[in-house]
Amino acid sequence: MRRLAPVILVLALAGCGPAASPGPGLARFSPVPAAERGPTLTCGSGSLTITYLPEGLTRGRGFAQIRSLTEQLKVRGASWHGGGEELRVGVVCGVRSPERFASLVTRSALSAHLGKPALRWRTRGDVRNYMWLERPGTAVYVSVTPGLARELDRVASGVVPGS
Repeated sequence: MRRLAPVILVLALAGCGPAASPGPGLARFSPVPAAERGPTLTCGSGSLTITYLPEGLTRGRGFAQIRSLTEQLKVRGASWHGGGEELRVGVVCGVRSPERFASLVTRSALSAHLGKPALRWRTRGDVRNYMWLERPGTAVYVSVTPGLARELDRVASGVVPGS
């Protein structure tokens, strides 16, 4: 299956065409004022800004490792916590191709995020992890503990190219 994942990914992306705008029924989020935005993350080739953070969370420590990755890659991330829950958002630097990206996490489900290759997986404690290849060289990683599971897609949609 591991050898088939890149082939399936390439075939799936070939049928996607250019990224479409969200269809009807998908929530659209207005940008958060700059003073309220989260940090800007970068791998050196353009920045990404976190424009949505759930209420009630306090900034925590940064992180430089994602244990689920099958390769050692440079990771830059930030975390937030509150009420026994945790949110982590970061960038994984150095992944250049969809084929390599698809094999970064064993036992992950391959999907798409706004027409880009994405992986979903769960780790110990039912932590939900989501990562997509934003552009060659930069993958975006978001993880939430079970109490924030409903916020995962909204946080991911709120990671946008920096201004």
